[in-house]
Formats: sequence, structure tokens, C-alpha cells
Amino acid sequence: MKKLRIKQVKSGIGHTLRQKRTLQALGIRRMNHQIEVGATPQIIGMVEKVKHLLEVEKV
Repeated sequence: MKKLRIKQVKSGIGHTLRQKRTLQALGIRRMNHQIEVGATPQIIGMVEKVKHLLEVEKV
């Protein structure tokens, strides 16, 4: 399975509650926090909803 490296580069402050909860569901806790997750359709959908707050690279 392919993996994605996701890093939060912009704050969730001032964005909708739905976007904040999406960040939380991804497991991102703070600015510059970086995670590696499997590239499932569910994860890719969540990343698309908050892509303006994230930096994504394929591993």
C-alpha cells in the first residue's frame, strides 16, 4: 500500500468546525506535526477537504 506523509502548515484557527475535526480525525495535533498514513480512499478524501492547510507528499 502506498503511504502519504502529511504535515500541517497552516492553522485550523478561523476555519470551520468540520475542517478542524477533519484535521483531528487525520491524527494531526499541532502545526508542523507530521504523520505517515496509508493512502486509502477515506484518507485521500479527508486530505482533499483540508488540502489548503496541509503539505502532502507520497512516500
